[in-house]
Order: sequence, then structure tokens, then C-alpha cells
Amino acid sequence: MTTDIDLIYQRGFQLRCEGNYSEARGELQKVLAVQPGHVNALHQMGLIQGFEGDFDGSLLTLNTLSAQNPSNLAIRYDLAMTQMMLGLYEEACAQLRYILSVDPDNELAARQATYC
Repeated sequence: MTTDIDLIYQRGFQLRCEGNYSEARGELQKVLAVQPGHVNALHQMGLIQGFEGDFDGSLLTLNTLSAQNPSNLAIRYDLAMTQMMLGLYEEACAQLRYILSVDPDNELAARQATYC
């Protein structure tokens, strides 16, 4: 079953990357129906919220996931980018600084931190 869930997640991830948000959401919801705490699926759902214009929902989802998974730097980075986009610069910069304190070689965070 885990393999099936992984394949469904990967399909949802790929659809999200291609901008097919409705289809991606459907695949990710299949994953969440079996594993409600699937962090990666929840992360992708949070991104989809933002891409579809639900910025408050995206921010809430990513903030919650980051608090629940403080060592997940990918979630922190996406939270920082969402915060930056919404004008929450201090919060975004704090996330980026944290990422760089844990992973000084993180090129994405270093590139974005130049705006802080």
C-alpha cells in the first residue's frame, strides 16, 4: 500500500508542478484519505492554495506544517516565500535566517536572504 500511496503522491506532485491544480488536489486528497498526516501531501496542498489565490489559507497551512515539522526546511522555505509575497518581510527573513543557520549552503535561502 505504501508504494501505491507514493505513486499517487508523485502523480499529484507532478500535476501541481505542471499547474494542473484541480487534478493535483484530487490525487493529493487520495493520499490524505489514507494517510491524513502525510506531510508532503499537506505541503503540496498548501502550495496549491496559494497558487489558486487562497493566500490566507496557504499561509495558515504552511505555518501550521512548519510548526509541526520544524526541521523540514522545504516547508520553511515555501512559508518564507509566501510570507515575502504577502509583504510579511520580517517573518520571511526570520525563516530564511533560520534555514541558513541550519543549512548554510542552502542556495535558495541564501539567494532570497539578500532581500532581507
